[in-house]
Amino acid sequence: MNKLFDKAKINQMELKNRFVRSATWEGLANPDGSCSGKIADMMLELAKGQVGLIITSHVYINKNGQAGIRQLGIYSDQLISSYIKIVEKVHREGSKIIMQIAHAGGRASAKLIKSQPFGPSSLKIKDVLSCREITTSEILKMTEDFKMAAVRAKKAGFDGVQLHGAHGYLLSQFLSPFFNRREDEYGGSIENRARLILEILQAIRSELGKQFAILIKINSDDFIEGGFAQSEMMQVSAMLESAGIDAIELSGGTSLKISKYSSSRVSKIDSKEKEVYYRDAAKLYKKKMSVPLILVGGIRSYEVAKELLEKDLADYISLCRPLIREPDLIKRWQEGDIKRATCISCNKCFVPTRAGKGIYCVVENQR
Repeated sequence: MNKLFDKAKINQMELKNRFVRSATWEGLANPDGSCSGKIADMMLELAKGQVGLIITSHVYINKNGQAGIRQLGIYSDQLISSYIKIVEKVHREGSKIIMQIAHAGGRASAKLIKSQPFGPSSLKIKDVLSCREITTSEILKMTEDFKMAAVRAKKAGFDGVQLHGAHGYLLSQFLSPFFNRREDEYGGSIENRARLILEILQAIRSELGKQFAILIKINSDDFIEGGFAQSEMMQVSAMLESAGIDAIELSGGTSLKISKYSSSRVSKIDSKEKEVYYRDAAKLYKKKMSVPLILVGGIRSYEVAKELLEKDLADYISLCRPLIREPDLIKRWQEGDIKRATCISCNKCFVPTRAGKGIYCVVENQR
């Protein structure tokens, strides 16, 4: 039996299949962070392409958390109305959509936020990172801001939220001993480094109830010497499971030069053997965790996606770059054309995004 197109449920969220559009920075938001018509059209195209669950790009929860130009924001009630159409369009096609809520932390753009970025600890790494240490009072405000972002997402009609705890952004920085060198209750042991995420989860759950879907994306490994690694990923996953998280998406790396592997790797994936970047982490996870696993990273073929579910290495298949080039990929596979995704993992799609022109497949556009 092919599980890929089985209906599934995360909390109260009923999904038409096991495919997820992983959060992907589109770079198409309006200057104030509100949702543009172009993003709404992009999400509609994904829903028409039969993606079961769509996760928005990372949406900054307050103005000092912005990472890049034309990034979506949810820092004010005034932004709620701009998201209503996007949700309605996706729901009309029978898909579900959740908002990824995020803060860039030490990776925030000083130029955009017009102040010095802050992270768990003060760090200065030439051409990589420069940030001050966040204060305890600012940490408490951060929990409140994440909670209010989730409240706004619910008011806009989203089916849930995903906490962005991966790729070297603020929550990922707190988890990582490389970035987090604090000596208070938010630093040191893995329990302390996970404290902020658990407090945010509890705050949202207390405000919005048990039936609102709360997911999280975390690194399986930072791929940085002295950083967050698989053993700690397992410990954090167990804490999240106990705290009532609804699903965990496993990713890895950062886009910083100090990471051995980028969160978006440039690689030639021309065989099944080269697919699934985090296969070992998924095996480890599935041995001990019962929380549904959403697996992203290097999945390019129908056969591999099907095998991951059949061998119980994942519960959901999450795709990022393949859906930039082929937003109708899932529909194509469902209709019987099971040729591998045409994405070549070159990362050229992010060049126009960084230039403020929005994301698109440059290779496809040149054909």
